[in-house]
Amino acid sequence: MGAWPLAPGETSTLRGLPEQQAFGAAWAALPPGSVLFLEGELGAGKTSLTQGLAQALGFTEPVTSPTYALMNLYPTPAGTLLHVDAYRVRDPAELYEMDLEALIEGSRLSVIEWGERLYADYPEAPVLHLEHMKSPEIRQVTRRR
Repeated sequence: MGAWPLAPGETSTLRGLPEQQAFGAAWAALPPGSVLFLEGELGAGKTSLTQGLAQALGFTEPVTSPTYALMNLYPTPAGTLLHVDAYRVRDPAELYEMDLEALIEGSRLSVIEWGERLYADYPEAPVLHLEHMKSPEIRQVTRRR
């Protein structure tokens, strides 16, 4: 386990849900208005990481994947956490028609799962790749940028 958050190119191994959520909580220190991209297979821990981040910002209710809703807004004492799941989005224009830019600007932090097609629009945003390891409890996270 290295220092969190990771620098570009660094990898960390997370053992169990508490570590996944603690890792997510570390990203709550990103500056207001930041975007954080999460990528990885279904069940890789993207929503678990977001749960920890939301808790660190003071959100106390359950955090769920917005796969079917596309977006969830979580009001926190630190400001709104925007959680986007672009898995079902065929064209990024769909998100922009939902006023994604304004939602990001008005949020304390934005987490975007499956947002590969949006990377170019947010070149400074960190990209974390999560993957399952041999044990179902272990995840490896690599910061791509």
